[in-house]
Amino acid sequence: MAKGRKNGLYSGISEELSAFMRTGWADTERRELTLGEQAPYAAARRAALSARFPGERLVIPSGNLKVRSNDDTYPFRPYSGYVHMTGDQARDGALVLEPRADGGHDAYCYQLPRDSRDNNEFWTGATAELWMGRRRSLAEAERVLGLPCRDVRTAARELAAVSGTPTRIVRGVDPSLEAAVVTEAEHDAELEEALSDLRVVKDEWEIKEIRSAVDSTVRGFTDVVSELSRAIASSERWIEGTFFRRARLEGNAVGYGTICAAGEHATIMHWTDNDGPVRPGELLLLDAGVESRTLYTADVTRTLPIGGTFTPVQRRVYDAVYEAQEAGMAAVKPGAAYRDFHEAAQRSLAARLVEWGFIEGPADRAYGLGLQRRFTMAGTGHMLGLDVHDCAQARTEEYVDGVLEPGMVLTVEPGLYFQPDDLTVPQEWRGIGVRIEDDLLVTAEGHENLSASLPRSADEVEAWMARFAG
Repeated sequence: MAKGRKNGLYSGISEELSAFMRTGWADTERRELTLGEQAPYAAARRAALSARFPGERLVIPSGNLKVRSNDDTYPFRPYSGYVHMTGDQARDGALVLEPRADGGHDAYCYQLPRDSRDNNEFWTGATAELWMGRRRSLAEAERVLGLPCRDVRTAARELAAVSGTPTRIVRGVDPSLEAAVVTEAEHDAELEEALSDLRVVKDEWEIKEIRSAVDSTVRGFTDVVSELSRAIASSERWIEGTFFRRARLEGNAVGYGTICAAGEHATIMHWTDNDGPVRPGELLLLDAGVESRTLYTADVTRTLPIGGTFTPVQRRVYDAVYEAQEAGMAAVKPGAAYRDFHEAAQRSLAARLVEWGFIEGPADRAYGLGLQRRFTMAGTGHMLGLDVHDCAQARTEEYVDGVLEPGMVLTVEPGLYFQPDDLTVPQEWRGIGVRIEDDLLVTAEGHENLSASLPRSADEVEAWMARFAG
């Protein structure tokens, strides 16, 4: 914890204590460290970014701790663009690409170094290692990242001292560095856009990490099914905790707020309170993803009959969503428009809603007017990677107006949501929410469903639950 609190129990440090604390410490420099596995890929990403901005200095901060209350902080998660360009997860850091005369860039990284044992900072400072854990030394960081590293405490002064070089910085990540440079907001937005663009197609290392996150997520879903009876005796929070245990065991954490939505909560797209009852006869919509230790996340949804079998109405809704997902996934292939999978799934759902008499047909007209959106609400998927909604700032022509190509990873997640107070549908349909979501890798031949080992059809889900449900 940071020192200097208003009501601290110690009023000062005696000279004797100070001298005692500064002596008797072993040399813990880790000289055996070698280049990190991700470093060559990060170097290639930096080269691609450099080519977009010749003659300009680029500053990509990692971000800082944020105070939660008094001297406590929120868990730190670095800016994804920084992680992608460095493979590093350090706080209070920054990547700088300094332009060269030949149009390329020299890259270096600012890092918060280890505390000196020659003064009291290592046990009394705001970032004291004895309180917050050991950091890498600058030399250690250089060996792992393959980048020259400098003391971040000099960064603002050094960046401010350079004049005449056009500069861009990612805004909203590190206020102190942002204040040290003179930039234009529009140009800074183009840098953030480029960082998103460069994540649209994943390299082989990223695909490996996403695949690992998905595999852990599959195990997390099986954990939930195995403990479902305990959730029935407790609440949605038991489900949340069960999945979180797997995420912390095999990864960094969850990639986003887990949605454990039982009963009518399943009709709320982003239900994360997770404090409701879990009752047999109702459905559980579980939307969850493990974030790997390298910060790549999965994003999978299954809708489960809490009692083990679907009611006839629940199965009708589930089968309609399953058919829509099948249509959407069939459209995921190289050369297809990004929007194709969304349109295929939505057309399927619109046709089913017309058939049921919930919207006015014919189906093409209903889809053209977007009438199905009353019950489908959201889009049918998104890019996936370091962020659950990855590449969010990418250029529109590279994303939703773009074309699928091998190496892209995206979700296909149609859903139907009948609100509990919706008088346009019969009573027995109200409060039913169903979503099925899988993570797809676009390949040269079509696509690979990375989460295919999780059951999807209604019959498969019931059989899976009968096998594992506790």
